[in-house]
Amino acid sequence: MGRNSEIVESFTSAWQRQDVDEILDFFSDDAIYVNVPIDPPNRGKDAIRTAIEGFIGMASQIEFVVHHQGEGADGRVYNERTDRFKIGENWLELPVMGIFELADGKISGWRDYFDMGMFTRQMPQ
Repeated sequence: MGRNSEIVESFTSAWQRQDVDEILDFFSDDAIYVNVPIDPPNRGKDAIRTAIEGFIGMASQIEFVVHHQGEGADGRVYNERTDRFKIGENWLELPVMGIFELADGKISGWRDYFDMGMFTRQMPQ
């Protein structure tokens, strides 16, 4: 496993602890985080913090279950995973494809691709 893959593995594991500062520490100051079906992109740590706080605030537990992960020759990390959010008594489960770009040991770009309809259908009414 390459160094970038190890960083992304640690990053996805950090979500279980729901510590926003720990999660943010994985990002460069000028990072861009994009949930592809949701506009606009989150540019910089302040915007990324707001997005992360939204996810953490809606769930009592979070798990990123990585099924497959690889690192390209260019250092990009790709993972197929299921993001799980416990909301009330139920788990929302969302298949996700993530792409991570890293520079100097920090995530500089993160794009997640998922079905927004699947996400909204599982949200509590």
